[in-house]
Amino acid sequence: MNAALRLARTYGVEVHLADLGDWGTSELRSEYDPDGPVIRINLRVAENVSRESLAEFVTLCVGHELYHHRERIGEVARLGDRIARESAADAFARALAESRA
Repeated sequence: MNAALRLARTYGVEVHLADLGDWGTSELRSEYDPDGPVIRINLRVAENVSRESLAEFVTLCVGHELYHHRERIGEVARLGDRIARESAADAFARALAESRA
């Protein structure tokens, strides 16, 4: 099991594949729902990721949304700027992907 999925399990966050709908020219890869808590990975996007890249795609999605979970539970401060929050979530996800643990 990769680091992101292991960490999700530790936090008690479920991870599901789900059809998150059509976002036109935008690409919604995943979403965090605190009322689970659950992370949903967009099946429409995952189906178009190569088999070789799928594990990294899942790690990046889960890692990004776990950052938002950590904000929600007060483990990390919620940044006031949305762009800064999303950048921090991406950086957290990349660190998990690079850990290869």
